[in-house]
Amino acid sequence: MKKNLEQIATEDGRFSIPAIRFVYEGLGYTAKNVASEPKHVSGETLCEGLRKLAIEKWGRLALLVLNSWDIESTRDFGEIVYLMIRHEWMSAQPTDSIDDFDDVYDFRTVFKSQFKFRT
Repeated sequence: MKKNLEQIATEDGRFSIPAIRFVYEGLGYTAKNVASEPKHVSGETLCEGLRKLAIEKWGRLALLVLNSWDIESTRDFGEIVYLMIRHEWMSAQPTDSIDDFDDVYDFRTVFKSQFKFRT
């Protein structure tokens, strides 16, 4: 029987249940709103979708929310994706690699620096 996301998060211990749920939700969001090929979403495209979803949900607080879940880089998104792949919640193509998630963007730049305060 396939484990649920709560079991996966508890057994793995690196990421919280909300973090794993967010990445899973982000796959659907990305396939619908970002990806040009919704049947396969690349690591880079998924990272872009997760960025957009986080900003839609939390705005200026996106960085704080993600960091509170121990998500501090796009590689962390990849770690969650590959955790879900191992547990059959997601799938990968033979050409996919966790390295596809390395340094897609800098969290500070995309989640903090883009918001300017008006004086």
